[in-house]
Amino acid sequence: MHAMQYEITLPADYDMEIIRKRVAAKGHLLDDFPGLGIKAYLMRERGEDSPVNQYAPFYLWNAPEGMNAFLWGPGFQGVANDFGRPEVQHWTGLAYEEGLAAGAAPRNAVRRKQRIPEGGDLAAVIDEAVRETQRLARIHGVVCAALAVDPRHWELVHLTLWEGSPKAVGDRFEVLHLCEPERAALGRGRQW
Repeated sequence: MHAMQYEITLPADYDMEIIRKRVAAKGHLLDDFPGLGIKAYLMRERGEDSPVNQYAPFYLWNAPEGMNAFLWGPGFQGVANDFGRPEVQHWTGLAYEEGLAAGAAPRNAVRRKQRIPEGGDLAAVIDEAVRETQRLARIHGVVCAALAVDPRHWELVHLTLWEGSPKAVGDRFEVLHLCEPERAALGRGRQW
């Protein structure tokens, strides 16, 4: 599994209805994209649990070929044409769990980034983070929970999709649409 996200921070007075309409018109285009486990079209609005207006899709890929096909294809080129080429963050998958509300449509998401401290036992830090992903998946209202790592910057990223109001700490987003063409193929549990 590979996780990927780009964040497009928009002006404070930006009409976020434009993003809603964009996703309503184009979100379905990845509903059957090969190699894509999940794409959550995420958005947050300034003043509503967020300091910024932001469009920030989050992806879980089953294989790098799918991620590459998207990045070097017309889908991402459309984003670059409309908003400029954003920095694409990506992480290696560590864990994925279906939540108790796995069949529900997610309305909200929480993303939490966590630096891995210098020194200490890396395996212990990762094991604890995997256990946290498992714990989150057992909370009422969780659709799914994922964990990934960027070993270049030693950063963990946790993503949890929620059916209703999130009960987790982190950056909160509204889920505008969810593509899940190969969600069933995302490996469950620990990824090694």
